[in-house]
Amino acid sequence: MALRLSTLFLRTLREDPVDAEVDSHKLLLRAGYIRRAAPGIYTWLPLGLRVLRKVEAIVREEMDAMGAQEVHFPALLPKEPYEITNRWLEYGDGIFRLQDRKGADYLLAPTHEEMFTLLVKDLYSSYKDLPLSIYQIQNKYRDEARPRAGLLRGREFIMKDSYSFDIDDAGLDASYMAHRGAYLRIFERLGLEVIPVAATAGAMGGSKSEEFLHPMAIGEDTFVRSAGGYAANVEAVTTVVPDDIDFSNAPAAVVRDTPDTPTIETLVAAANELAPRAEGPWTAADTLKNVVLAIDLPTGERQIVIIGVPGDRAVDFKRIEANIGAHLSVGGEVGVEAASEADLKKHGGLIKGYMGPGLSLDAAVLGAEASTKLLYLVDPRVVSGTSWITGANIDGKHVFGLVAGRDFTWDGTIEAVEVREGDPAPDGSGPLEAARGIEMGHIFALGRKYADALGLKVLDRNGKLATVTMGSYGIGVTRAVAALAESNHDDKGLVWPAAVAPAHVHVVAVGRGEEIFEAAAQLTADLEEAGLEVIYDDRPKVSPGVKFGDAELLGVPTILAVGRGLVDGVVEIKNRATGVAVDVPVAEAVQYILDQR
Repeated sequence: MALRLSTLFLRTLREDPVDAEVDSHKLLLRAGYIRRAAPGIYTWLPLGLRVLRKVEAIVREEMDAMGAQEVHFPALLPKEPYEITNRWLEYGDGIFRLQDRKGADYLLAPTHEEMFTLLVKDLYSSYKDLPLSIYQIQNKYRDEARPRAGLLRGREFIMKDSYSFDIDDAGLDASYMAHRGAYLRIFERLGLEVIPVAATAGAMGGSKSEEFLHPMAIGEDTFVRSAGGYAANVEAVTTVVPDDIDFSNAPAAVVRDTPDTPTIETLVAAANELAPRAEGPWTAADTLKNVVLAIDLPTGERQIVIIGVPGDRAVDFKRIEANIGAHLSVGGEVGVEAASEADLKKHGGLIKGYMGPGLSLDAAVLGAEASTKLLYLVDPRVVSGTSWITGANIDGKHVFGLVAGRDFTWDGTIEAVEVREGDPAPDGSGPLEAARGIEMGHIFALGRKYADALGLKVLDRNGKLATVTMGSYGIGVTRAVAALAESNHDDKGLVWPAAVAPAHVHVVAVGRGEEIFEAAAQLTADLEEAGLEVIYDDRPKVSPGVKFGDAELLGVPTILAVGRGLVDGVVEIKNRATGVAVDVPVAEAVQYILDQR
């Protein structure tokens, strides 16, 4: 049944909504695909639902084709499974928690690892039942602090999440690659360019993880790639670690008076004045700055950590958030920010602008109220034998020639600084180039984290209990709609790919004569009989300008206009993507459109 604009539940907008930030948000609102219900929460209108369902159908078809089976969980979930895995606390403020009338705790599901694991535990008990992949397409909820960009970062969204269950790691590898292949086919069918990039497992855990990023300037994820094929989210990039340096003949460190040098710039200037060197001027790369960070743990605790990094590199808080958990022995997401004045006051030895890991290390990291040494981590470029200018832990003084491994040690290394264009790729495939993208999917080799916590074991081939190994795989379905809109539009409106468009043809009756509307109605019926989906603008008292404006805004791939040319037996058929319009005899119009698909 054709969608007739005279009765379709649709109101288009001529102006961009004031609260819409990016093109996809503006156009989906203006074209009547979605409406805002609350910050980060949207109502789907008929045309929007048609696009959404087509995206879901492609996802479902490819998941079914790879052998996965569909299930459907509730979105309202009990607290207890998430307590067992500790994620009830680890999620912090990122989830919606609520209580029923009896005071029992529930959450609106941000993800369903626990429920999938328990379901398989309930039904399966033998290795003969495996491998298994099951999936759902379901609403998810996350209490985003700053929902933005319409469907790209909302508080309620639709995700396809699937999980694989295998008896051993070889099986997990096969399931992981099967999902990876299905994802590439899904995005190809959607017409979305994606780049699989190495990623950190983060709060999910596991041994391996990849993101599927759609390159786009407004994307929130920065990734890098090399001409030789390396690609990774910046959070997952590993530094090419330099070789250790023999420091047996290195001169002793010297403490110098450096008043009024609390910044790297002032320190470098002072160093070149106080201790010029024959091999060239000192630069920021010769300095070691010690950054004091406050880490907000999922438990509510606040922990102070010091990170030593080369002075020419800016700290990247997202990289630290992704990598700090392993050093703190915590799961879940953590908050990272520069330590406040109040944080510094609690640790009296921390002298802002003059901190360093030298002989007076304990003075720097032991606070008046602290009972243990603070964690001190360094950038991987800080290797044994490297020599640095850094703080002497005395106001107005720095130490020159402080040698790593001789004069100070550290508790571990961490990827904590910005990744620059031109940095070498970790695999030796050339210099890195940076780009931005939208995360469309993420796959994880989870391993046994959730199976261990929830007791998912089956009998193996020897009749002994073995813990099942799992994979987790997500695709943002509503996000895919937004990404498609973001990538497929022009200054007139949306330009949907045929695979997801709300209809194949938009028929426009332009004029006042009954014969125009009769011909348009007949063409609509003929197109439908040929198997095409049609939107028919049959509004009798709407100007041609408004009708054509709406047709271009809605973005259906083909626009068929029935108007003045009808007296000559022709209609105009326009390709929405190319803008090319041709006159075609009425009798040939349907076949012409079929031939162009």
